[in-house]
Amino acid sequence: METLLYVGGILFMLIGLGLSIGLHEIGHLLPAKLFGVRVGQYMIGFGPRVWSKRIGETEYGFKLLPLGGFISMSGMYPASSSTGPARGLFRTLVQDARTANDETIADGAEHRVFYRLPVWKRVIVMLGGPLMNLILAVVIFTVLVSGIGVQQGTTTIASVTQCVLPAGSTATECAADDPESPAAEAGLQPGDQLVSVGGTPVSTFADASSIVQDSPGTPLDVVVLRDGAETTLTVTPIAAERSLTDASGQPLLDDDGDQIVKTVGYVGMAAQMGYVQQPLTAGPQLAGENVSRVASLIVTLPVRLWDVGVSLVTGGERDPNGPLSVVGVGRLAGEVAATDAPILNRFAVLLQLLGSLNIALFVFNLIPLLPLDGGHIVVALWDGIKRAWARIFRRPPPAPVDATKLVPLTVVVAVLLIAMGALLLVADLFNPVDLLGG
Repeated sequence: METLLYVGGILFMLIGLGLSIGLHEIGHLLPAKLFGVRVGQYMIGFGPRVWSKRIGETEYGFKLLPLGGFISMSGMYPASSSTGPARGLFRTLVQDARTANDETIADGAEHRVFYRLPVWKRVIVMLGGPLMNLILAVVIFTVLVSGIGVQQGTTTIASVTQCVLPAGSTATECAADDPESPAAEAGLQPGDQLVSVGGTPVSTFADASSIVQDSPGTPLDVVVLRDGAETTLTVTPIAAERSLTDASGQPLLDDDGDQIVKTVGYVGMAAQMGYVQQPLTAGPQLAGENVSRVASLIVTLPVRLWDVGVSLVTGGERDPNGPLSVVGVGRLAGEVAATDAPILNRFAVLLQLLGSLNIALFVFNLIPLLPLDGGHIVVALWDGIKRAWARIFRRPPPAPVDATKLVPLTVVVAVLLIAMGALLLVADLFNPVDLLGG
């Protein structure tokens, strides 16, 4: 059964990846066709063709390796004017790129080429793919946090501490002379649902805790729902010292290096954990936080890849926040699906992985280097700047930017991407990230 669940988690992620890639390419396909560009192919995957069907002028299909996708637009670059043989490696690469580009321009459809589109239309076509991944991520995160919810303390009390143990005590049971906790003294019971604390309605346990912590020594009216009826109790939080922490959970220190301690209210009750649905704005907000996190990772990508290589050679522990290959993501998905956690918890984690994957596709494809979408956007913008400059100084319109001259740089980028993928693949096979403590 565990093996089936593991395989199911991998299949979930593979199907999700295929859907994400397919929607990415649709993001390019739809505006290209809307603007009249001839699209010869729409393919998911690379390598040998598995299946395809021609509908109108476009061939739709799948290829063997589901690691990406592409659409073939007519005339991504201006038609070649050179007819002589090329000499030298780089010139040969440029000439081959121009020849391949020329072959996409059909006779009689010379006007339906990508490079002739206005700059803003070219930018829309190239932005369409990444934006589809961003939209899909927002939908996934919205379903996750607003449909399923975020696991946190609910307003239902799970347990009530019966006594207040002395500071530093390691005892697990109350002694006869230990004072009764404020919650037990007030009559709070497990299963009570908090309605309001101190006259303020509460919707989460965090709301109730905040009021309690801000009220040491102050009697608070607590309204609870018990057996279908509301009951009002009075609880007086006692003063307790609490070490302050930052957003990552690390203790805050003062100028002398000592932990900063704050006096807060304490009553001795714990919350029942459950999924609490968040407002619809929480999904886009979570997507934005993931965009910032992935962008930060890409900025430091060379250092992180070096760390992956070092950990692979030395057998050291991988950074759980570092880059992963598709194999690594699939492996994590399988491990999550095979855990003994409640099925809703596992499904929520799988959704989060898929949403994060789409954010990675969105950010990565906007890197301003060919052959990525961001590189094509830069070429279009540069063409627009040249044309605007010519208009300002009343000069003749310049020739369209010939991006085939950048093919040598494109090849270097492609080789680096392949090397990065190979490194992450080997690392994910032989020294995978351990998120579950396995």
